[in-house]
Amino acid sequence: MTAINSPLRGVVIAFAAYAVFAFSDASIKILHGGIPAYEIAFIGSLFGCVALPFIKGRDDSWLDIVRSSNRTLWMLRFVCGAVGAIASIITFTKLPMAEAFCLLFLLPSFVTILSVVFLKEDVRWQRWAAVIVGFVGVLVVLRPGFRELSVGHLAAAIGGLVAAISIVILRKMGPAEKRLSLYGAALLGTLIVSGLLMLSEVVVPTPRQWVFIASYGVLGAAGNVLLMTAARLAPANLVAPPQYSQMLWAIAFGYLVFDDTIDLPMAAGIVLIIFSGLLTLAREKKRGTPLPRAVVSADNQAPLATSADNRVEQP
Repeated sequence: MTAINSPLRGVVIAFAAYAVFAFSDASIKILHGGIPAYEIAFIGSLFGCVALPFIKGRDDSWLDIVRSSNRTLWMLRFVCGAVGAIASIITFTKLPMAEAFCLLFLLPSFVTILSVVFLKEDVRWQRWAAVIVGFVGVLVVLRPGFRELSVGHLAAAIGGLVAAISIVILRKMGPAEKRLSLYGAALLGTLIVSGLLMLSEVVVPTPRQWVFIASYGVLGAAGNVLLMTAARLAPANLVAPPQYSQMLWAIAFGYLVFDDTIDLPMAAGIVLIIFSGLLTLAREKKRGTPLPRAVVSADNQAPLATSADNRVEQP
C-alpha cells in the first residue's frame, strides 16, 4: 500500500475504532445495571490490559507504567481515569445511547474552558462561540424543567469533565511523558479505586454477564489499538472527526436493541453539539495546537485513546 493511500487507510481505521468503542459501550447497556458500575470498571480494566503490549514502546520498561516526570499530574490522571470509567458506565446504564454520546461530546467545550483557566490559552471568539453552541445543544436535549433529569445526566457531565481534565494534563505534561505511563495512570486508577469499592459488595456475574463485561473490556482495548494505528497513518484533523460517527451507531443500537426513541428537540440538540465539536476541532487545526509526544505517533500529531473508560481523548 503506497504512502499516498495511508491517510485514507487511517481514516477508515479510525471509523472502525469508533465503531468498536460503540459496541463496547453497548455491552455496558445490555447489562441493564445488573452489575455495580465499579465492578464492571474493575473487571473491564483487567480485560483492557490486553492493550498494554501494543502501547509499550520498543525502548520502554514495564516499570514506566508507574514512572512519571510529574507525579502530581500523574496522580490527577490516576483519579480521572477511575472517576471517568465509573461515570461513563453509569451514563450508558441510565441513559439512551444517543443521549449519552450527546452529553459526552461536550468534551471539546470543557477542554476549551479548562485550557483558559489552567493553561492560560488565548481563546478567541470562534472557540467561545463553539462552546456556547454546545451548551445550547445540551439545554435543548435536556430541557430542564420540562423533563426529569437523572443520575445518568450527572454522570455524563462528570465523565466529560474528567476526560477534559485528562486532556489538559496531557498538554501540561508536555513531551517528557511516555505513552505507557499515561495509559498506565488511568488504567491503574480504575483498577485500584474500583477494586477498593468492590470490597463493600461483589456481585458474581452470570455467564451471560461475563460475556458482556469481557466484551466491554476487550473491545475497548481493541479500539485503542485501532486508533493508535489510525494515528500512525493520518493526521489528527482526519482521525478526530470520525468520532462523531458513534452517534449513528448509538441511534442504530437504540432503535434495534434498546427501544430508545429520539424526538425532534433531542435530534436538534444532537446536531448543535456535534456542530460545536467539529467547529472546535477546526479551530484547533487552524491554531496548530500540539499534543505531547507521549500521545502522538512518531510520524504525526494524532490523538490516542488513553482513558480506561474507552472515551477518546483529543484536543
